[in-house]
Amino acid sequence: MSANSFEARATLSVGDRDYEIFRLDALQSKYDVARLPFSLKILLENLLRNEDGESIRAQDIEALASWNAKAEPSQEIAFTPARVVMQDFTGVPAIVDLAAMRDAMSAMGGDASKINPLVPAELVIDHSVQVDEFGTRYAFEHNAQREFERNEERYQFLRWGQDAFDGFEVVPPDTGIVHQVNLEFLARTIFVNDKLGQAYPDTLVGTDSHTTMVNGLGVLGWGVGGIEAEAAMLGQPMSMLIPQVIGFKLSGELPEGATATDLVLTVTERLRELGVVGRFVEFYGAGVSALPLADRATIGNMSPEFGSTCAIFPIDAETIRYLRFTGRDERQIALVEAYAREQGLWHDADSEEPTFTETLELDLSEVVPSIAGPKRPQDRIALSDAQPAFRRALKGYVPELDGEDDAIDDTFPASDPTASQGPENGDAPRHGHDHAHSAAATVKPRSSRETPVTLADGTKTTLDHGHVVIAAITSCTNTSNPSVMLGAGLLARNAVQRGLRTKPWVKTSLAPGSKVVTEYYERSGLDVFLDQLGFNLVGYGCTTCIGNSGPLPEEVSKVVNDQDLAVTSVLSGNRNFEGRINPDVKMNYLASPPLVVAYALAGSMDADLVNDPLGDDTDGNPVYLRDIWPSAAEVAQTIEQAVQSDMFRKSYDGVYAGDERWRSLQVPTGDKFAWDDASTYVQNPPYFVDLPREPQPTTDIVGARVLALLGDSVTTDHISPAGAIKPDSPAGRYLQEHGVERKDFNSYGARRGNHEVMMRGTFANIRLKNLLGGGTLPEGGNTYYLGGGEREQMSIYDAAMKYAETRTPLVVLGGKEYGSGSSRDWAAKGTNLLGVRAVIAESYERIHRSNLVGMGVLPLQFKDGESIASLGLTGDEEFTIAGIAAGDTVPREVTVNAGDKQFTVTVRIDTPKEQRYYRNGGILQFVLRELLAAG
Repeated sequence: MSANSFEARATLSVGDRDYEIFRLDALQSKYDVARLPFSLKILLENLLRNEDGESIRAQDIEALASWNAKAEPSQEIAFTPARVVMQDFTGVPAIVDLAAMRDAMSAMGGDASKINPLVPAELVIDHSVQVDEFGTRYAFEHNAQREFERNEERYQFLRWGQDAFDGFEVVPPDTGIVHQVNLEFLARTIFVNDKLGQAYPDTLVGTDSHTTMVNGLGVLGWGVGGIEAEAAMLGQPMSMLIPQVIGFKLSGELPEGATATDLVLTVTERLRELGVVGRFVEFYGAGVSALPLADRATIGNMSPEFGSTCAIFPIDAETIRYLRFTGRDERQIALVEAYAREQGLWHDADSEEPTFTETLELDLSEVVPSIAGPKRPQDRIALSDAQPAFRRALKGYVPELDGEDDAIDDTFPASDPTASQGPENGDAPRHGHDHAHSAAATVKPRSSRETPVTLADGTKTTLDHGHVVIAAITSCTNTSNPSVMLGAGLLARNAVQRGLRTKPWVKTSLAPGSKVVTEYYERSGLDVFLDQLGFNLVGYGCTTCIGNSGPLPEEVSKVVNDQDLAVTSVLSGNRNFEGRINPDVKMNYLASPPLVVAYALAGSMDADLVNDPLGDDTDGNPVYLRDIWPSAAEVAQTIEQAVQSDMFRKSYDGVYAGDERWRSLQVPTGDKFAWDDASTYVQNPPYFVDLPREPQPTTDIVGARVLALLGDSVTTDHISPAGAIKPDSPAGRYLQEHGVERKDFNSYGARRGNHEVMMRGTFANIRLKNLLGGGTLPEGGNTYYLGGGEREQMSIYDAAMKYAETRTPLVVLGGKEYGSGSSRDWAAKGTNLLGVRAVIAESYERIHRSNLVGMGVLPLQFKDGESIASLGLTGDEEFTIAGIAAGDTVPREVTVNAGDKQFTVTVRIDTPKEQRYYRNGGILQFVLRELLAAG
């Protein structure tokens, strides 16, 4: 029960039902809460409703109500999300930890049944499907079958969890991507707590950074690490600082030829330039009303790419239209509108502009077709500049090009990629498609390293730098958006009708975010044309965008690696970090689904899609992109005809039941999980071994060695195990020692429930550059072991284990934006299990810094103007970090002694709650002790 210090409790009647609400205008007489940003109004209601005098006090409510837009964040508040949403890669370890906590609670004499989600927790299995089969009508069935074969142990565990834990639901495999399922089905916009008879804004945290996609529906939520989500599931309020809020004013309308993807790449570029890490972003202005809900969700989805905590849109008539269109209950829809209007959360053309920390503005009519790459989503490139931008970027991947200009050798026309066609049959060839003859493509640059290759179907062609070897319509960012998805289908139809085909070396795939997409493709008849270009359905889930692109055809992979070709991928995703998409692919570009199809037709990034033809039609006439690009009017007409409300009801009817494969799984029973020591997928993690009932005093870090010395923009992809498991890696050797054949290795993501695999894959990314020894180490998870008097090169995992034998603590040194990217809890868990006690970096991405604290690892920050280089650190030094043991809390600054150097660093434990987490050794240990003490 709320303390209700401001007498905000009231009743809202909607239809025949009364709801308890907490009125924001109860504070209006003293504070101008009406001018607060939409997102802060939601936080304010959260505090009013959950005021308990301890975690949330009256002064916390007043601090938010009197928010100073320009002030640096300093006031801590406790946010209590209404629910938690998870995907299976990050959700499995969260449920593993809950199962381990049940064991620990029982071992410490407590009641294991107390370990349950105390707020609704929903998990969508979407990260496990891989693109093994492609370009055939059987691809989906084959990939789905392989998914179950690879992941049966994990799926059995999740089925057990669905039965064992109260308040936990699982959306089975082959249903959709978590964020699209959240948007189309799970999200409430206004949450109803039937037990309390309350109505309040739907809020959430998710174990995936793109949880922010639901911000497009007026739902406040963001991505957190699995460990933070577990605490939220267990009823722990989340400590946060009242944020600054950036207002992004939209005006005008998108011009002909520009898509929602182009818009979001433009927004990402603008907000990265401004700097919004740790801030909220909120969209307002007349242009909001002109923006379809799907476009809003696309922008919200990319919030992690521009670094903000969230990127939210207000509730308005378009929100109501979308809720109705996607089959939400009419009573719920009426409540959303009535509540939003009553609480000042409704937006229309006459709405007063909120107060913001800073504002920026974008006229939508200025957006142009764009891509982003080759390794960061914020590096937007206008399509008109794509070819020269690629050539400039290529010099960073092909050493012999350094110093060359961008000229090309005009004397050599492009070779005919279709000199020999494979056999024709009902399907496109397994490793290619029905390819049209075209010598009108590009000319070879001087950088050419053109190499012949014969594909499995007999096609003779060539590969070169810049060739697009993966073209994937994938990812939550765009697959929820009918305008770009149907735009891709229409472009495919136009291309096929003009006689164009994708190039034979391109691995094409279509992985929608929900079955609704398949429904409207079939209803529009566009699936036929996508299939003819090889964009057959490969699965419902996160595929290429998270590294589940599957292997390239063997013959393509061999040439790429033998010749060290800088080949490319083009995907309609949100992440294109180095090493993420496929180990054979060095350069990755984000693009709208129609442009993904276009680049599959062109076959190379070294192509000018604006001015040069994509190929010839059946009469030998050149065909340009502008000739086959669908008009906005045709896209809109197709949406109106093909996308119908009944599709959503049909797709989500009985969604939790799953298919026959899911229902027939053999599932263990009981309140406590029956761990299998032989399992290579699920193991009991060691976080609670010999855990005392009371936390022990914190200690200084003495005699530490540097495990890794890293540069700027080291992402959680570089740190956390992700993608394929190499046979000769520590994780690969572990699996082989446990009888797992190479074909059954699966991915790191699929094995996140086994800490033995994951700690071996931490800091093992093939593109990680450990600069110890002056940069003499090869890329990958390598380091120098310094405990024996001389440098000894070995894997980071092996070195960490050798240091553990002598109880030598470890530190990691980093540069700017340490830990940017996805909210990967294993980036922090693996760091902890390797024995790293502290990270010292120039700056941190919000989620990873929080996760480090949550795992008991101390995040330290160099003073402004100081860095590894400025301090002359080599990483060979022994480190002692003094001042940690000063008392119950770690001071704001501590002293570091590194060899003969001494400097002061800032402790990035940012809230009192984080101090308690660190003192307990981590958030899980803190929660367990709290529940145990509660009796």
